[in-house]
Amino acid sequence: MLARLIRFRSPSAKTEDKSVRDRAGRLFASGMNCTQAVLQATIGVDDPQMMEMAEAFGGGIGDSKCLCGAVSGGVMALGLSGKGKKSGALVKLFKEQNRATCCAALSRPYRWQSREHLANCRRITEETAAMVEKLLSE
Repeated sequence: MLARLIRFRSPSAKTEDKSVRDRAGRLFASGMNCTQAVLQATIGVDDPQMMEMAEAFGGGIGDSKCLCGAVSGGVMALGLSGKGKKSGALVKLFKEQNRATCCAALSRPYRWQSREHLANCRRITEETAAMVEKLLSE
């Protein structure tokens, strides 16, 4: 049933982007939040309802600064690709690289929504998309 709600496009069908990392960064810069950008970049979800649902996870779940939205988007991508059991591996890789999965901890050095904060979020979004791509290829 869920598969009928989602229109998948092959990530390789994207035009100018050279990698999943680049796609995620461009999607984030174009106005998608971290969750949406990771989800769209990694598996090509192109469904308004799915993107609306993913929007709620940005900013650490509704701007509550809890779980990083990039991680949430990655878990969604893995689950929708039939590789949800790799979600723990994503969290482990993310923690190894960033020391935390909490949006508040990841954003602590920055004023919320400042240029520096958004640059950090873009970096995290790009790196998480690359992690998900790696896990999807295994």
